[in-house]
Amino acid sequence: MNDPASPLQIVVLLSGSGTTLQAIIDEIRSGNINVEINAVISDQPDATGLTRAENVGIQTCALLPRDYPDRQGFDHALASCIDRYKPQYIVLAGYMRILGKSFVERFAGKILNIHPSLLPRFRGLDTYARVLEAGDAEHGTSVHFVTAELDGGPLIMQARVKVLDGDDEESLSARVKERERKMYPAVLNMLAAKRIEMKDGQAWLDDKPLEKPMEFDLSR
Repeated sequence: MNDPASPLQIVVLLSGSGTTLQAIIDEIRSGNINVEINAVISDQPDATGLTRAENVGIQTCALLPRDYPDRQGFDHALASCIDRYKPQYIVLAGYMRILGKSFVERFAGKILNIHPSLLPRFRGLDTYARVLEAGDAEHGTSVHFVTAELDGGPLIMQARVKVLDGDDEESLSARVKERERKMYPAVLNMLAAKRIEMKDGQAWLDDKPLEKPMEFDLSR
């Protein structure tokens, strides 16, 4: 068993700018969370998130799907790359490629994702446009364990924002992302403290099944 005081070892997967990664890095460097990033991996070689990682001395790797004959080949290469860094958890932070079933099963209970909606509402892409079109009174973001079901794994924590009159995708996104940048590191710190785990296909908190996702308060 790992020493509870030792940092949680993670590998981060991303596809884009890496603002969520940067939030995690900032919380680590401030001493607010007991986490260590072993590597950052991207399916986009020019992802700004890779530069963010390199700037603070984190190892990086770019794996391009076009270099592999099929999804299975890519997923196998990705899994082999991750294994080199020996993480306790894989953290998806704006990783836009869907992971194959065999990959998810290989790392069952050890993959986290953050999705910009109040799951199970609005799985998939374009959540801001869809919530505005639906006329919902609130939107938000969810951290969940990853399963083979798209955006369907056990929920851990959610943050809510009101949809305001005059909101567009940009303004709504800004408020949601503000919460994401605080909530994701908070969940990782709870993992580091061994308070959260996935067991029997469900999220558990403090050795009890989590009947509903925790609510995140931006002020804490």
